[in-house]
Amino acid sequence: FVLHDMFDLPFDEIAAIIGRSSVATRQLASRARRRVQGTDETPDVDFERKRMIAEAFLAASRRGDLEALVAVLAPDVVFRPDATAAQFGRGGELRGAHEVAELFKGRAQTAVTALVDGELGYIVRVAGEIRVVVALTIADGKILAIDAFADPDHLARVDYSVLSH
Repeated sequence: FVLHDMFDLPFDEIAAIIGRSSVATRQLASRARRRVQGTDETPDVDFERKRMIAEAFLAASRRGDLEALVAVLAPDVVFRPDATAAQFGRGGELRGAHEVAELFKGRAQTAVTALVDGELGYIVRVAGEIRVVVALTIADGKILAIDAFADPDHLARVDYSVLSH
């Protein structure tokens, strides 16, 4: 957070330096600010609420339930795949709840909920190997952003732990 707050370095540049996503870098900065200010981590209640949203999105995706997908997405949600992950979908960045819901409808059959660089998300394995990592940005009861990474070099640097099977 010092690089951003004191030296005005953009989060995208910091992310490249530390080998994390922009989303993860912003979250790390937020946590660091809270620690310096003497406040504790986000309460467990908030984490559990976010986890319920992540699980609801995953379940709706598997069922192909468009209405349930749209219900957990912010109206202006953004889906940002890296170049490799974009090959698995409809191409590049998508915006809007309906567009993103359509992309995920009926998918995520092998995805599992995980902590991805300290944030909620999913990992997708094929033949036992991680092929895609998805990081979620959740606030105010909605998914605001979905970042998907499939580049092998990026996957090798991702810190994750599975939360569900």
